[in-house]
Amino acid sequence: MKQCIRQGAAVAAIAAIAMTGLCAGQAYAQGEGPYPSKPIHLVVGYAPGGGTDIMARLIGQRIGTELGQPVVVENKPGAGQNIAASYVARSPADGYTLLLSSNALAVNISLYGKLDYDPVKSFAPVAVFGQSPNLMVVPAALGVNTVSEFVAYAKKQNASGVNFSSSGAGSSQHLGGELFRQETGIKASHVPYKGSAPSIVAILSGEVQYTFINIPSVMAVKSSNRMRVLAVTSAKRSPLMPDVPTMTEAGMPHMTMAAWYGVLAPAGTPPAIVDRLNAAINKAVNDPAFRERMQTEGAETMAESPDYFKRFLANDIARWREVVKAGNVKVE
Repeated sequence: MKQCIRQGAAVAAIAAIAMTGLCAGQAYAQGEGPYPSKPIHLVVGYAPGGGTDIMARLIGQRIGTELGQPVVVENKPGAGQNIAASYVARSPADGYTLLLSSNALAVNISLYGKLDYDPVKSFAPVAVFGQSPNLMVVPAALGVNTVSEFVAYAKKQNASGVNFSSSGAGSSQHLGGELFRQETGIKASHVPYKGSAPSIVAILSGEVQYTFINIPSVMAVKSSNRMRVLAVTSAKRSPLMPDVPTMTEAGMPHMTMAAWYGVLAPAGTPPAIVDRLNAAINKAVNDPAFRERMQTEGAETMAESPDYFKRFLANDIARWREVVKAGNVKVE
């Protein structure tokens, strides 16, 4: 009798262990288990050294520290971020392959005829953690000191109009210059360059008459007396250049805009994993040292939920779709 009791107890114990293992396996499958248990890959659609790559390395290091696993930044440049976005969209939805995206995710659906991913349906937004406003810059030789003076100057160039540069077709600088053209009614032609540096060189040399460029690029040549900064596109003045008025102060509130940086996972990633990643990113954003480091890169930090990012992305897609359509903007 005692032997039967002991055997019964042993069977019960084995069953309990098996059930515990089953529950743990189910919990892990639902994103509630020991995530992460291996390195996380953060994919960037641009070459190393650029602004988006820098943001990926900054936030990736903090995610890794918080979650206890290394975050490997993987550069897959080309096609305006489409190669990287497509790669992540097709990756397993397990939280180990993420996309560090910028505005291109919201813009490309309007710029390109066909994509093999959907910017909304193919991803689970995790967190948008930073925004980088642009500066409106003109050659000093034009002799204008304000946005309104520049508009007046541009409208006098009735025959030839003016030219504006950007870091490439479809970039935030390109769309900023196009939106400015639409808002003011000036005649302006886009001249794309391969990066921010040659775009601002075009201003310094007088090849173009205006550009919208990121703050670090301007800070690098701030001492030059061959250019003039007219306004910043953020909602409030930048602490890096507090003397520069906002576009709203210049009488153009619709020109408030910024390049943004966010992390997304493949669609279907368990909500618990998305929430854990979001918490890790927001913890970094709330660290004063991280905010200060981001500020040196010309970026303002944000700490928001996945749902906020989802709405944010949808609004950005709608906004730039109108600008692209109105300007008949195409990838050159």
